[in-house]
Formats: sequence, structure tokens, C-alpha cells
Amino acid sequence: MSPIIIIGMSRSGTSMLTRMLDNLGLFTGKKKTRNHEAVFFREINDWLLTQSSAGLEDPKSIKYLLQDKEARDLFGEFVQFSMTTPHVISFLGLSNYLKYRTPKSLDVPWGWKDPRNTFTLPFWLDLFPDAKVIHIYRHPLDIANSLITRRKRGLTRLKDKHSKFRPFYWYYLMHKFILQNRIFVDIRGGTLEEGFAIWEEYLAEARSHVESLSDRAIEIKYEDFLERPSEILKSVSEFCELEVKDSDIERTASEANKSRAYAYLKDPDLKAFSDKISDRLKDYGY
Repeated sequence: MSPIIIIGMSRSGTSMLTRMLDNLGLFTGKKKTRNHEAVFFREINDWLLTQSSAGLEDPKSIKYLLQDKEARDLFGEFVQFSMTTPHVISFLGLSNYLKYRTPKSLDVPWGWKDPRNTFTLPFWLDLFPDAKVIHIYRHPLDIANSLITRRKRGLTRLKDKHSKFRPFYWYYLMHKFILQNRIFVDIRGGTLEEGFAIWEEYLAEARSHVESLSDRAIEIKYEDFLERPSEILKSVSEFCELEVKDSDIERTASEANKSRAYAYLKDPDLKAFSDKISDRLKDYGY
């Protein structure tokens, strides 16, 4: 069975949607991050982006890999091989690995979520040409504000509040981030304008995929989902070919928090910036 690949910029509701679909029977992996991203596919996405000097906040350089047919084909063969090794147990789990050996052999609805899919999708469609795609998007100012908050939180690791034990704490950070080659903090997106620019890049890329895939892709507005969760969740479940009862959809949909829609309106500065770029927002239906 071909996978369901969930795309959309981080903080757009991808985690919420994936958790709900998981609860309704979509297999999204055994080992997942706290954001409900399958570790196996996220690691591959990270690796693909790294080959093109790209990353989560600046993913467009993946085009250099996608435009290089020889590298794209060879990378595809390499990733297909990785999906047959014991490493894939992190996604399948041991029992499914012993039964199926590779995700490509799964005979149940399955898929994975990762914002990076938005730009690596052409690569995955090489491997899964019949895959379906779900794109969810959210108001850009709620996302831009979240990026700023995440940046500030990351930088607090280096501030003076740890001054008394700074050498020990920084030694810990060195091992955790530098020696393990982990992202310390996402620097891009430090302003509302830059966050909006990233959002535009993701939305343009995602919508190009939705348009080209036609009936094999659907697009969801986060705010609409929060307003009509049962209706939209039922439609998405049918798209994913999940066999679910209406009572299960109602139960799962009750987890939607309507107060999270247009949260930026509660902040005067964000509201003022929204008014400033109102003409640009109209182009995207906001």
C-alpha cells in the first residue's frame, strides 16, 4: 500500500493532524519524536537536505539534488536499501519488520509526517509514485511568532542565568549539540518579516505539489479544521482509506482546540503587523 505523506511548515498543525489520524488507524511509525515525526524518515530527510547544504529553515537548496538526475537516482537506490535493513525497525517495530521487512510491503494505511517532506517530496514520489499527500497550512503570523519564540528559547541556553555553573553547563551543551551534530537554534526567522518569508516559501512549494498531484492530494486550512474538525477529519479519513466509525471521528475531533485559531490577534504588535501586510495576506486567503 502506498503511503500518506503529510507536508506543511512546522507549527502549522501537522503534529495535531498526524496524531489524530494515528488514533484513527493510520500507522505513522513506531518510534516518533515529540512532534509525532517518524524518526526513521526524519533522519533521511535531514540527510537529504544536508547533501544540498539545506535545512529546515532554509530548505530550497534541495533543488540541487533534485535537479541532478544521477545523484537523485543513486540516492534513491541507497534509501530504498536502507528501508530493507534492521535500521527500519525504528519505523516498523520488530514484529512488523519480521512480517513485512520494508515499509513498501505494508498492507495497512500508513505514512509519515515531517515539515521537510514539503521540499523532499519529489524524491519520495520517485520511490512511492502512487503516494497521497496531505498539506495543512496556518496563518503566517502565528507561525512567525512561534519561530521567534523558539529562537529566543534556544538562545537562552547561552545566557548568564547559568553563569555560576557555566563551564559545566556549556560542556554539556558542547557534547549534546556540537559533538552530536545537532541544531542548536534556528537562527533564520528571528523577525516577523523573515518568518513570513519562510512561510511563503513553504506554501508555494506545497501548493505546487497539491496542484500537480490533483486528486491524490488535499489541502487543509488549519483554522477551518479547528472550526469544523469532525467534518474535515471524516473527509481526510476517507482520503486515507481508514475504516472508522463516526463515533471515533467525533471522539478524536473533540481534541481540537478552537482557541488556537488566529492566536496572533491577542497580541497588539502581531495584529499591527498583520494590518501592515494585509494586502499580501489577501493573496493567500487571509
